[in-house]
Amino acid sequence: MSRIAGCFAALKAAGRKALIPYVTAGDPLPASTVPLLHALVEAGSDILEIGVPFSDPMADGPAIQRSSERALKNGIGLSEVLNIVIQFRKNDSVTPIVLMGYANPIEAMGVEKFVTAAQAAGIDGVIVVDYPPEECAPFVELCRKAGIDTIFLLAPTSTDERIRSVAQAGSGYLYYVSLKGVTGVKSVDAAEVAAQLPKIRAASTLPIGVGFGIKDAESARAISKVADAVIIGSRIVQEIESAGAELAVARVKALIGPIRKALDA
Repeated sequence: MSRIAGCFAALKAAGRKALIPYVTAGDPLPASTVPLLHALVEAGSDILEIGVPFSDPMADGPAIQRSSERALKNGIGLSEVLNIVIQFRKNDSVTPIVLMGYANPIEAMGVEKFVTAAQAAGIDGVIVVDYPPEECAPFVELCRKAGIDTIFLLAPTSTDERIRSVAQAGSGYLYYVSLKGVTGVKSVDAAEVAAQLPKIRAASTLPIGVGFGIKDAESARAISKVADAVIIGSRIVQEIESAGAELAVARVKALIGPIRKALDA
């Protein structure tokens, strides 16, 4: 059983929902990411999504785009992201880590080299936004052999055929994008999410995490009633941006703590 599957199994047994925060590696500074990751775990996060900076993050809204720009200026590429995970793993061998990014950095490194390096670093899952499930079977198979889950996105516009494709190719959990558009722009509508998830559950037994538009404890709790995991990205990145390097850890812990309490209430 993978760390991700084990995490969801333990949470289900305890009657709890997963909290999955996202941060961009190298933002605001390269030295900030490992302390931020540990702070997120201390505040009650269950799985960590780490963004790989990219110059054209098409699914990401303004906040995450700016975080990628800052990280790239800090010299953070895919190799540096893997090194950050290695540093984190020195003190945490339990928390599942998912890399989220785009195909270009992986292709530039070489797919086989990336999978080998990701396995060695302690990566548990990958979300490659622009790898459609119908076209990346070799990548999925390489990851499967390395014990790395491949996590795919679904959206309100996903067809029944796409849902079936993702259900067959995906592992770990499914990522349901609750909104049409990019991250961090609109607020989530829990009723709309609740109406969409049954047809996804009919196609897959994987846990479903919902992201995009979740900004606070109230919206997180509403989504947790219908989903297995709550994914929060832009709101955290905005907090980091406004706090700066010196205050980022404290501000992120202050943000996540109440959300964890709301999910457990």
